[in-house]
Amino acid sequence: MHFNSQTDSTALDYTYQELEDEFVGLMNLNNLDRVIAGNPDRVESFELELEVSLSAAFESGAGCPQARLLLQRILYRINRLKLFWYDGLDNYANEDSSFLFSLRMKIENAWQDWEDGNNIMRNSDDLRGALRDRVQDDLQPEPSPDGLVIRNEISKAGYQQLLAITSLDGLVEASQLSRMLGGVGNEVQTMLTRILWEEYGSGKFSRKHSTHFALMLEECDLDSRPEVYFDLAPWEVLANINHSFFLSERKKNFLRYIGGLLYTEVSVPAAFQNIKMAGERLEMGGKGVSYWDLHIQEDIRHGQWMLDDVAFPLIEKYPDQAWDMVKGYDQQKFISSRATSAIVESIRQLEFS
Repeated sequence: MHFNSQTDSTALDYTYQELEDEFVGLMNLNNLDRVIAGNPDRVESFELELEVSLSAAFESGAGCPQARLLLQRILYRINRLKLFWYDGLDNYANEDSSFLFSLRMKIENAWQDWEDGNNIMRNSDDLRGALRDRVQDDLQPEPSPDGLVIRNEISKAGYQQLLAITSLDGLVEASQLSRMLGGVGNEVQTMLTRILWEEYGSGKFSRKHSTHFALMLEECDLDSRPEVYFDLAPWEVLANINHSFFLSERKKNFLRYIGGLLYTEVSVPAAFQNIKMAGERLEMGGKGVSYWDLHIQEDIRHGQWMLDDVAFPLIEKYPDQAWDMVKGYDQQKFISSRATSAIVESIRQLEFS
């Protein structure tokens, strides 16, 4: 699998970079599983080093950021095979590889166990009230310290850095939601499809949200090709993307995914308002903030739809498991906030280096 990258990867130290390069080489093999079956020693050292990385990332105290970055980069490379990128078909030769499946499970199990330890759910006897209260809190929250930095302090270079990092997700926006729509038709599925339909510009490419993101990048003198800025993404940002893949690729996590999507739709208007204000302060022009503006307008409505027409009906459908939506909501809030803090820190390093 080949990435379009115009930046040198300096985030990983030599040991971790060497391990990632070995993994990329494995992914590029023709019929990876057959090669491994014929020569099991081919991956022995890689698997041993990966175990060390897993321990360093998730088992040793505060954990090693470089190990987390390596693992999230590997996981992202595997997960992206679930989407079609309109590139060479040979790039998907190993999409059903049992070795890659096993590797993905190994990383996800260790990582998700660790993430569960970061999530503390507030107790309540009223599930509807718990979701309603969360939505009310996150629709118009007080600006966070990170949000204020973005709104009032970042320079043009910092704004470009923010766009570059978020382009990794923004240019393929809502793709994971598309993985959740197949199956028996009902009112919940119809509403989710309606939200996806709007995210995809109601079938018009010029109105698709990712098209607005690409135009915004070009307006700000940035490359609009997908994944060009992959090497800039902190592990926290990759974890946010990989978490969405983790939930959307397993139907048993459907309710957690819905809770996470509810948080995303509810929280985006306030978060994007800070970014829009930063772009206006920096005189980036209408196209330079169009993506944020579009979401501010649409996602207030999407958040209400998610609560009333998706989450509440699912409480009736799955009364014994619906608390998973609250877990998904709280976990997505934590993971998203962590990713935002990492982006702000990367901007600080850029502007004060």
